[in-house]
Amino acid sequence: MEELAEAAGITVRTLRFYRERGLIQPPRREGRIAWYDSHHLAKLRTIAALLERGHTLNGIADLNTAFESGKNVSEVLGLGAPTEEEPVRLTPQELADYFEGEVTPENLKSALDLGYLATDGDEIVHISRRLLDVSAALVKEGVPLAAVLAAGRQVREHADALAALFTDLLRTHAQEEDIARLRPLAKSVVEAELSMALDRRLREDAPQPHSATPSNAADAEAIGPAR
Repeated sequence: MEELAEAAGITVRTLRFYRERGLIQPPRREGRIAWYDSHHLAKLRTIAALLERGHTLNGIADLNTAFESGKNVSEVLGLGAPTEEEPVRLTPQELADYFEGEVTPENLKSALDLGYLATDGDEIVHISRRLLDVSAALVKEGVPLAAVLAAGRQVREHADALAALFTDLLRTHAQEEDIARLRPLAKSVVEAELSMALDRRLREDAPQPHSATPSNAADAEAIGPAR
């Protein structure tokens, strides 16, 4: 315990307090000897980094509970890594830096439930760099992370339906081995339709110019250029 406390830059008393709060796992015991390892040191450094970022011990304990309830990478990835998306490995403090002030137990649990995040030992893995970057950009623009995650859940439902439509179409009219090769066509259709749908929605929501009243029209004629 003394060696671990020294390596982490804290007192033994603080280390005991963290153990009592359940912030770190109990040591491995051999008889009367308690062994700590690199995982305990990594957790202590995470606690210190999150405290520096303004998290409370209660908040860190809640984050730890959410983190430990998440699925590991193999469960999220299933049979293999995504064919096009690039997973990103993050420490808890790096995740906190991506979404400053927004990494709450509720948001962490939502992201874990969605499968955006998974655990791998002491690290967190985000399943898609593109989704991570887009989510962070939206939060920086003032969109709450909870709203981003809620929208992500709805997008997931629609995306699953679109994927089912496309694969059913190809299984009916093409060979099974051609589906993976033709997947870029599905992406192109979805991107084009989404682009046009955004155009329509933005036009519909745009403020309409006010039509001139008869008196305004008369005034405009009166002050118009002379012929």
